[in-house]
Amino acid sequence: MSNNAGTTLPSPGQGRDGEGSIANSGLQASASAGREWPLWEVFVRSKQGLEHKHCGSLHAADAQQALQMARDVYTRRQEGVSIWVVPSALITASEPQDKAEFFEPAGDKIYRHPGFYAIPDEVGHM
Repeated sequence: MSNNAGTTLPSPGQGRDGEGSIANSGLQASASAGREWPLWEVFVRSKQGLEHKHCGSLHAADAQQALQMARDVYTRRQEGVSIWVVPSALITASEPQDKAEFFEPAGDKIYRHPGFYAIPDEVGHM
């Protein structure tokens, strides 16, 4: 594959040297099987925020390329100070049908709610 400048770009799932450059996490097999680069989730921390927020997804051959593409796509107006890219295949999430199992057990622990504690007036609104 080559770009307009005449330089050769790696094929999907391959690094600059033509060898597989995707981490040993099984992503290479899935990338080369469909001849499609793996999907990466992009998180950006804004200048005003302390946390990274999910802002989208993109396909890239490796982590370095994903970072560069995320910078170009999601921080065009210099609104970010930090970018994380995570292979989508490595994200583990709870399922909607597991909602009760994950979140309802905390509901019976009433001592975790601040209503049982006296809050001094100096503290303000909580």
